[in-house]
Amino acid sequence: MKKNLDNIPEIIKACIKGDRIAQKRLYQMFADKMYGVCLRYAANTDEAKDILQDGFIKVFLHLNQFNFKGSFEGWVRRIMINTALEKYRSQVTIYSLDERMPLSDEGVQTTVIESLSAEDLLGLIRQLTPKYRMVFNLYAIEGYNHKEIGDLLGISEGTSKSNLSRARVILQEKVKELYSVKRDVK
Repeated sequence: MKKNLDNIPEIIKACIKGDRIAQKRLYQMFADKMYGVCLRYAANTDEAKDILQDGFIKVFLHLNQFNFKGSFEGWVRRIMINTALEKYRSQVTIYSLDERMPLSDEGVQTTVIESLSAEDLLGLIRQLTPKYRMVFNLYAIEGYNHKEIGDLLGISEGTSKSNLSRARVILQEKVKELYSVKRDVK
């Protein structure tokens, strides 16, 4: 099915009127891409599917609030991210780490990064605890700053920074482990 984005305003208007075919079409146009967003925040595929479903319920419930200014895809993406954040806010307490925690001074070699597939990297990110995964995704992938992350998650800016720092250290360790396993297999 061709994803014709020129028809979005018409499809949205039909969805608001309750047209089930338009709703299905809108879902099909964005589900795969939004599933990828949900996967970054979820611990596993089942959780990502739950976030996707809850997110699309919100999209359809609030579709009349989309004002046709800006990107519809960006609007849907924001709903998916907020749905993931709501899920974790209700389940996870994010604790501050000691700001003086030693960081790994060994950088991950460029050759190691180049040998990782996107799937490998996504798998490593999913292994992070929810508190680290949330901060890492919001900062490194979505481009939020620490103040915005703090506001979204109800934590201090310093806690956001320390959680990001710790997430990076953990990811570096996991990349090194994965690389050594891949190297041993060759």
